[in-house]
Amino acid sequence: MRTYYIFMLSALMLSSCKSQIQTNKVRTMNNKIIQEFKVIGISIRTTNENGQAAKDIETIWEKFWNEKTQEQIPNKVNDNIYAVYTDYETDFNGAYTTIIGLPVSSLENIPNGFVGITIEKAKYRKFVSKGKMPEAVVNTWMEIWGNNDLNRTRAYKADFTIHGEKYYDGDNAEVETFISINE
Repeated sequence: MRTYYIFMLSALMLSSCKSQIQTNKVRTMNNKIIQEFKVIGISIRTTNENGQAAKDIETIWEKFWNEKTQEQIPNKVNDNIYAVYTDYETDFNGAYTTIIGLPVSSLENIPNGFVGITIEKAKYRKFVSKGKMPEAVVNTWMEIWGNNDLNRTRAYKADFTIHGEKYYDGDNAEVETFISINE
């Protein structure tokens, strides 16, 4: 797990270059409407500037795993891990908040040191990373950051990745990434 997040963090540091990696393991899906849902987790405010996000996001993932955060979350709907990127100051180059947590049925009884967020109903572009992790997810984020057309239509409300059961399937692993877009 730790290797996955270190690799992801390295990709975050590369975001300012906005280059796109072509890969046949990333599938862009049609736009879809995602209904409102809630997440409880831990958060950190960060920025991609000067590689700060790499340090901050590594710290929050380590805390998530080391403190067994998923076991402390009340009202969880399932064990899928969500990484939510929200409260964007501008775009992916500005400050934003990262929340690592689980989907929940209610935001009641949020533990001390945790946050709760409601992801409003919105239009999203879905990406599916397939194959060996973490490389497949890194390629997806590089594709997103390098896609100028997509970046012009992004809503910067809340973007998220879902690390579900298929994440643990070795070379057949899958992670879903949802990018909020303007209607």
